[in-house]
Amino acid sequence: MDQQASIDFITQSDFQKIKYAFTDIDGVLRGKVIHRQKFLDGLTDGYGFCDVVWGWDSADTPYDNGQLTGWHSGYPDAPVRLDLTTLRQIPWENNIPFFLADFSRPDGNDLAACPRSLLKRIAAQCRELGFHAEYAQEFEWFNFRETPQSLQQKGFQRLEPLTPGMFGYSILRPSLESKFYHDLFDWLIQFDIPLEGLHTETGPGVYEAAIMHDEVVRAADKAALFKTAVKEIAYRHDLVATFMAKWNADLPGCSGHIHQSLWDLNKTRNLFFDSARPNNMSELMRQFIAGQLHCLPHITPMFAPTINSYKRLVEGAWAPTTLTWSMDNRTTALRVLNHKAAYTRVEHRVSGADTNPYLAIAAALASGLYGIRHQLPLTVAASVGNGYADKQNGVLPTNLADATMAMAHSPIATELFGAEFVDHFTRTRDWEWRQYARQVSDWELKRYFEII
Repeated sequence: MDQQASIDFITQSDFQKIKYAFTDIDGVLRGKVIHRQKFLDGLTDGYGFCDVVWGWDSADTPYDNGQLTGWHSGYPDAPVRLDLTTLRQIPWENNIPFFLADFSRPDGNDLAACPRSLLKRIAAQCRELGFHAEYAQEFEWFNFRETPQSLQQKGFQRLEPLTPGMFGYSILRPSLESKFYHDLFDWLIQFDIPLEGLHTETGPGVYEAAIMHDEVVRAADKAALFKTAVKEIAYRHDLVATFMAKWNADLPGCSGHIHQSLWDLNKTRNLFFDSARPNNMSELMRQFIAGQLHCLPHITPMFAPTINSYKRLVEGAWAPTTLTWSMDNRTTALRVLNHKAAYTRVEHRVSGADTNPYLAIAAALASGLYGIRHQLPLTVAASVGNGYADKQNGVLPTNLADATMAMAHSPIATELFGAEFVDHFTRTRDWEWRQYARQVSDWELKRYFEII
């Protein structure tokens, strides 16, 4: 919907309140409900929003190393702008109008920490190079017969899954919870997040959904909203959904794979497909893959942003550990799918379900464009068979501390995203690591308490 149509919809409707939200650095939706008059008054000058949302973590604890904002600045308001083209209505909340927002500014001096603003800038660079970026993200997540209160009372232990056992691609299991299953599919369509597919994955109570592909910013919008929408729909069925990368050491992790392709600006030709070249791979596609492999060790925290992310990235767990690519092989970091021009794409398999979609997709696109700009040759051979064993090009970082350190000191990361963003983002990841390092885990107690 264009901007004027959105304004007309609000002014001509009976809705007295409007909801808006944006993602913070962790991908958590933050926002509020405002009166229709407040909405109309802010159309020109924007709205003020406390910039503490860029100065605290996902648990609302202020960073002790922040530069962008903090006690030193007094946490003032920052101007947030609603993107009027993102109007949708929330079907499970009486169709209240909803807008996505970001901290971009008309003069181009965007807030460095804003993930959506960062992706918009990368998408603009893509268009300037003459490409239309088409993207989609898919997610796996676990569902439990719990509430936020019961999770706390149980200490996040002995949780009851939606359904028992390992039963991937089951037709039987969703029939047990057909109302939830169909509400997910139907309400997400009504919320302008159409799904290409929805099914069970292997694991108790785990689902996987693939979102329909779209222009890269709109694709990230849908992915960011998808995670919160699923949680809200689950609440209405007395369930809790989690997008943790690895909630249980004995069960598979949850991915957030990114599907990506570049087209001409008219979106009439997939520029990754070339039937005259080996494996139907155009030179542009090879440069794109080369760029992603080259940049990946420098920007891993954007695909694996939490302590828990690296518990998923282990051998034999359906997630990659090596800097590899392949033709339709699920053991590598990048998987090429190109049996037909219309569906030719590169699947980025490092990204987990715990990512901020704006940052993960921005990282994927920016690193691919890096390969094109620098005309990097794809010198790494495609992996055949077990990609975990193919370490010819190196391996991924194994923890957030190492990954963050590499990104913080990387000129490549700075070239891709700018020094201000890299500084802020890596400070937040350093904070995350330090919060983890000072904790005493159950594993430590069980291993050392009596014996040592």
